[in-house]
Amino acid sequence: MRISFVAFMAYLTIISSSVVDAFVAPNINGVQTSTRYSNSNLNRIQILRSTATDSEGNKIDSSTSGKVLEGGKVIDFESMRGPSQAEHALKLAKEEIMKQSDGNNKIEQTSILGINDDVIKEVGHALCEFANSDEIQKCAAYLRSQTAENFFEKRAGSVTDTYDEVHSSTSISQVQKDTAQTILRKALVESGEVTSAFAKTFFMGTMMLPEVSREATWAIYVWCRRTDEIVDAPRDNDDEMLSDLGMWEMRLENLWKYGEVEDVFDLCLLDVLVKYPTLPITPFVDMIRGMLMDVPEIGIDRYESFDDLHLYCYRVAGTVGLMCLPVFGCAPGYDEIISKEPALSLGVAFQLTNVLRDVGEDAKDRGRVYLPREDMDRFGVTDEQLFEQRVDENYINMMKFQIARAKMYYERARRGVFMLAEESRLPVQSSLDAYGKILDKIEENGYDTLTTRAYVGKMEKMSIIPFSWYRTQDISRTIPLPGDKTIPTLEEPSL
Repeated sequence: MRISFVAFMAYLTIISSSVVDAFVAPNINGVQTSTRYSNSNLNRIQILRSTATDSEGNKIDSSTSGKVLEGGKVIDFESMRGPSQAEHALKLAKEEIMKQSDGNNKIEQTSILGINDDVIKEVGHALCEFANSDEIQKCAAYLRSQTAENFFEKRAGSVTDTYDEVHSSTSISQVQKDTAQTILRKALVESGEVTSAFAKTFFMGTMMLPEVSREATWAIYVWCRRTDEIVDAPRDNDDEMLSDLGMWEMRLENLWKYGEVEDVFDLCLLDVLVKYPTLPITPFVDMIRGMLMDVPEIGIDRYESFDDLHLYCYRVAGTVGLMCLPVFGCAPGYDEIISKEPALSLGVAFQLTNVLRDVGEDAKDRGRVYLPREDMDRFGVTDEQLFEQRVDENYINMMKFQIARAKMYYERARRGVFMLAEESRLPVQSSLDAYGKILDKIEENGYDTLTTRAYVGKMEKMSIIPFSWYRTQDISRTIPLPGDKTIPTLEEPSL
């Protein structure tokens, strides 16, 4: 049931791939690519990165986490760690890895995590074979040299100690630069190939983005793809999956903290962090937790309250908004902190829409119920009714309530469109309008999501674009389209 990265990101770009340039030309120079920062900027970077969790999964910054209050401001769940069986199992797996590595948080790997035979078959050729370990580490050292001083921490015995002599050089030779850039270029090409193989529509959409942000979205996509492959790969038991996932999370922590990499695709993600230094680690860590919530036996079988479901929505979908926010960029006068709430709201809106659309499929095909038990009890709807696919007045009333809640999150998300850089607004607004249209389809289908799947066709999506474009223009804030509400500011109540 979790929304895939493809599903989320495809709606951010799919509709723009053929007609976006008819309405707005991408501002390639509008993307922040500078890699040197003043002390004041570095301080802000450190604040934004400080929400990272440690290897034990402990909460670091409680000021950015909490519960959502209906009708109030959206508070995300980042840094929250529940006492779930899955998270405890992951913690134990990481502790075992630490024992095997003598406590240095690093062990040797003989395979490329998340790049299995199925991935290679889908791409059509072997991956990651154009650079050896030494070349990969030299390229990583070059990338680290492009950051502000002390951006990455140092630790004794780290691989960075061996290769970061390039960082302290007064001048890096052109040969060093050319070699590193060649390796990185090949890595980015392969990340694009993986993206294209698994998400053709999304890949086409990314081609309309400026080169820097396009390659960054490929790198983020490949990381999410690999995470999904680690969790879903067929295995005899969950122990191997948890061990791989524990190693994967520790690698992520080492990349953010020390700038360490293991393979060429790690280089791509390191390149994203270098180019977008405000990118936080927390959404990546939390996405791992979200995927664990869907693992049978150790995950979450049933959501008792909406707060519980909201945590799931944040982890599997809201996190993607946070990953992409630095890449999409902010408009003058806004920053990632104030733009964060609308980005989270959009992810929650998307995932709630998925939940409502797929009630019947989840119950019949997967034996899963994602609707909060407290909401079902409130309207007199039972699990048995969902499994038997019986639509009655109670079910219809519950769906009306759930749709109203989802639309509230879409309204909250609308506030964030004008906070984005100009070249990112139309893809995001189009995604909001197109995915929100699924709720309209549910209503047109008599609120039956047990036997009928709400679907928005490609031509209908295309027809939405002129209206989406208008909604990205300043005039729409004073003269909204018929039926549209005036967009409130973040300081105003959303409803």
